[in-house]
Amino acid sequence: MSATLEPLDQRPGTQSEDKGRGGRSLAETVSRVREFSIGGALVLLILATWLTNPSFLDDQGIKDLLLNSSILVLLATGQSVVVLTRNIDLSVGSVVGLTAFACGSFASGSDHSAFTVVLIGIALGACCGLVSGALVSFGRVPALVVTLGMLYVIQGVDHAWAHGDQINATNVPDGVLDLGSGAILGIPYLPIISAVVLAGTAYFLRTYRSGRELYAIGSNPEAARLAGIPIRRRVLAAYAFSGGVAGFAGALWLARFGTVVADAANGWELTVVSAVVVGGIAITGGVGTVWGAALGALLLTTMGSALVVLKVNPFWEQAITGALLLVAISTDRVVRSRTTQALRKRRRE
Repeated sequence: MSATLEPLDQRPGTQSEDKGRGGRSLAETVSRVREFSIGGALVLLILATWLTNPSFLDDQGIKDLLLNSSILVLLATGQSVVVLTRNIDLSVGSVVGLTAFACGSFASGSDHSAFTVVLIGIALGACCGLVSGALVSFGRVPALVVTLGMLYVIQGVDHAWAHGDQINATNVPDGVLDLGSGAILGIPYLPIISAVVLAGTAYFLRTYRSGRELYAIGSNPEAARLAGIPIRRRVLAAYAFSGGVAGFAGALWLARFGTVVADAANGWELTVVSAVVVGGIAITGGVGTVWGAALGALLLTTMGSALVVLKVNPFWEQAITGALLLVAISTDRVVRSRTTQALRKRRRE
């Protein structure tokens, strides 16, 4: 008995697989366009500021840009993982403040190594993330409510602990301060650390199944559940990662500035969310990359530095950031609608 082979495009499952690949390809193309546009805007901003004030790109100016953007890039990386799952973490700024003060209190007047201080920060931040993640994933409480509540709870704990005191750089071990001021071949440690965390996160999201499942959860939670993806565990892990990264950023904040008060990084949560959304990660989840979020963080940081160099009122930094956030969300809405229409047209054809 001879077997008859079906044409490739008529075999079961082939058409649906092609449609899935087509949808992913279209979404990736849109994401790449957004990232290139953000990169282009960043280059134009730097060039315009440099032409106005050439010292903006001298050795010290470049070093300041890298240092100023490092912590924001780090926080945007952690926030991206949460936003990809169609959630949000508004507590990252308060976690940075708490861990920075905690690490400073632990290290003051001692000879603890920078590695130990960083581990303390990561562990404390991850615990905060686990609490938020448990309430969101297992308690089924809206992420906005949970993380906004955690923001105020952590701030209250931090202020009650500090009692108006501050950590002074003179009491912080030199090994910790060297982490914030040292360099390799002229490149400061902080941007190198941020780049390593960014690259590792990007590799995980693109290569590992559990990373790709975060995109699936954000794209269609119901379909992800039917596919057997452990949504609750993945969301919990995303929050733990975001909290751990924020704790890491808190330890680096101490290393960078030395002097820490209870409200360190106050208000940064909205800046972090703006960087992520402006960088191309959809607030509705499932679309974007951490590379785009890093570009968004670089754009916002460079914009702030450029306004200072150009002697523009700092008020406009907040106004422009808010405008960029509104434009990014509106663009995501339009792009998502048109992408859906294009996919429907492909299916009909």
